[in-house]
Amino acid sequence: MMSKSYTNLLDLASGNFPVMGLSREKKRLPRVMTVPGVISELDDDQANSVSSDVPSSVVQDRVIIVANQLPVKAKRRPDNKGWSFSWDEDSLLLQLKDGLPEDMEVIYVGSLRVDVDLSEQDDVSQLLLDRFKCVPAFLPPDILAKFYHGFCKQHLWPLFHYMLPFSATHGGRFDRSLWEAYVSANKIFSQRVIEVINPEDDYVWIHDYHLMVLPTFLRRRFTRLRMGFFLHSPFPSSEIYRTLPVREEILKALLNADLIGFHTFDYARHFLSCCSRMLGLEYQSKRGYIGLEYYGRTVGIKIMPVGIHMGQIESVLRLADKEWRVEELKQQFEGKTVLLGVDDMDIFKGVDLKLLAMEHMLKQHPKWQGRAVLVQIANPARGKGKDLEEIQAEIHARCQRINETYGQPGQGVAGSGSSSESSGPKKSMLVVSEFIGCSPSLSGAIRVNPWNIEATAEAMHEAISMNDAEKQMRHEKHYRYVSTHDVAYWSRSFFQDMERSCKDHFRRRCWGIGLSFGFRVVALDPNFRKLSIDAIVSAYLRKLGIAAEHGYFMRWSADEEWQNCGQSVDFGWIQIAEPVMKLYTEATDGSYIETKESALVWHHRDADLGFGSSQAKELLDHLESVLANEPVAVKRGQFIVEVKPQGVSKGLVAEKIFATMAEGGRHADFVLCIGDDRSDEDMFEIIGNATTTGILSSNTSVYACTVGQKPSKAKYYLDDTSEVVTMLDALAEASDSPASSEAGTPRSL
Repeated sequence: MMSKSYTNLLDLASGNFPVMGLSREKKRLPRVMTVPGVISELDDDQANSVSSDVPSSVVQDRVIIVANQLPVKAKRRPDNKGWSFSWDEDSLLLQLKDGLPEDMEVIYVGSLRVDVDLSEQDDVSQLLLDRFKCVPAFLPPDILAKFYHGFCKQHLWPLFHYMLPFSATHGGRFDRSLWEAYVSANKIFSQRVIEVINPEDDYVWIHDYHLMVLPTFLRRRFTRLRMGFFLHSPFPSSEIYRTLPVREEILKALLNADLIGFHTFDYARHFLSCCSRMLGLEYQSKRGYIGLEYYGRTVGIKIMPVGIHMGQIESVLRLADKEWRVEELKQQFEGKTVLLGVDDMDIFKGVDLKLLAMEHMLKQHPKWQGRAVLVQIANPARGKGKDLEEIQAEIHARCQRINETYGQPGQGVAGSGSSSESSGPKKSMLVVSEFIGCSPSLSGAIRVNPWNIEATAEAMHEAISMNDAEKQMRHEKHYRYVSTHDVAYWSRSFFQDMERSCKDHFRRRCWGIGLSFGFRVVALDPNFRKLSIDAIVSAYLRKLGIAAEHGYFMRWSADEEWQNCGQSVDFGWIQIAEPVMKLYTEATDGSYIETKESALVWHHRDADLGFGSSQAKELLDHLESVLANEPVAVKRGQFIVEVKPQGVSKGLVAEKIFATMAEGGRHADFVLCIGDDRSDEDMFEIIGNATTTGILSSNTSVYACTVGQKPSKAKYYLDDTSEVVTMLDALAEASDSPASSEAGTPRSL
């Protein structure tokens, strides 16, 4: 018999989210400033005097920062009675406050790095809330292990760095129980956010791959919540990402955010490609901002590397000058050229490749033996596992081998430590991997492919051999960039874009639809509503005129002949355009040509999305070139490239019909136009303005209706073509009625 708790876990993993109950009474965070400090004990009387539970009457925007770990350090008191807490000055989450408005409150939600006993959790939560405005998310040990060391570190982290689980011993097969734990952990984080959020006032900023499905939990609860997400790791190409069994669940969850941030354009491009290939979404760039239209919401895409905290760096350097260790290092490396590397101890950081390159450089350029020293600082590993143990052993073995081969007595070539320069102009060079996020920003650095050991070795040699004037110039260039594009600059820019992305939230009508991770919010203009078939049938009393092929042909009623509304009947251009289209059809599997009375259309809906789109762009350029002197227009639409006579468009024919009827003393009293393509938007706009311009009477019943596409310049919508057919059947039935047969001349489009 399956336990109830396990059943609930399966519900979570499948996305059938139960109503989120709170583990304790919801506490509204007091709207007052608190003083950061060290908490020495849990029962400190001052904890209750720092702030009041009575909320301020002044409402201001707040931001809730959600990340895997809180920016606080925690340790047991020496007497083992309670905890001591202090800010983690190295935490990015703490540093990003510098870029936010000064009067903005910042709330942190995340886990602690220590295990807190269940009996202490309520007291610790209250204390962190009062003193640090931090809300801890306590994960049960079994969920924590599977969530962090399991799904995050065994699946997402390797995959996002292009490591595929080719075998059970290489990366490990996909384990659905780890995914279930990941979903459960994200739900726990969401509950902690819900406990303190004021959804009408607050912004939520979620960080990194640990919480990629959190936006869905929060969006289900608050449809208008203003929410951003930033990914601090690479996002892989679609060929890699699509191997993830829960690929669509994660993509759809991320799209429930309003703004999604990436370090580089490459990472953003990969994400957009995944959305296109797996969800059929296309992005647009408007005035420099990239956005994805997703059920009436525009999901913004932000591209900007994080940067560093200059104040902290300068503070540490000033402190280091007073430490004995600096002088010791200066003496140890006196007269030597020092190459400094700082990396996490991680299988993807390429420390072993750097050592191989250093070894090769010393071998190829013997003059640097005994003169060049590589000091490699390795930050503690955050993950664990067999792969990490192997790379650590390999690094230590290579250090030993290089030192034994090229080192001098008492002087190693590769080791660990730190360095600082003496006063005077700074002269440094950077050698960076072309795969790291900051590489595009550091234009003066020497970029290398770290897997090319020989090229990396030559880059090292070039860097240490460069003349001082060039080094100084490049150093100053980099210093100007990193000092102006610091973490505060990044934070300020991201938050401003989040404000812009969310500015219409409370003006639009929003409702949630869909189950599990298919949940999404549909956002529509207040005047945008579904077309009522009963209403349109009751408004329709006369015969129906039809304009076809973008208005090139028109028939006023069923018993009249088709009229040619085009300016030319010369279709010689077809002999030029058709061979070109056939060439692209043969080269693009899944494409085909549609021949109309007045137009040629190349369709690529069934072709590969990326290749089809690329071929459509090339075809458009090709046709515009060969048809430059012909009386035709070449247009690109949704999965099509179309050639049609000039001066023919749906918008223009609408204007022409209305004007013709007005000149004859017949104002249309019923107007219906339907479309599902971007090319229909011009028609909707003209019809929407027709009453204002006087082309249509104020008494005219106007029904501009989009099919599927939301939002639109039309005021009505139908969900799909089957509803259009149902509506037309109703109109046809009304046309056959006695009242309709007695009607006079047609006055409708």
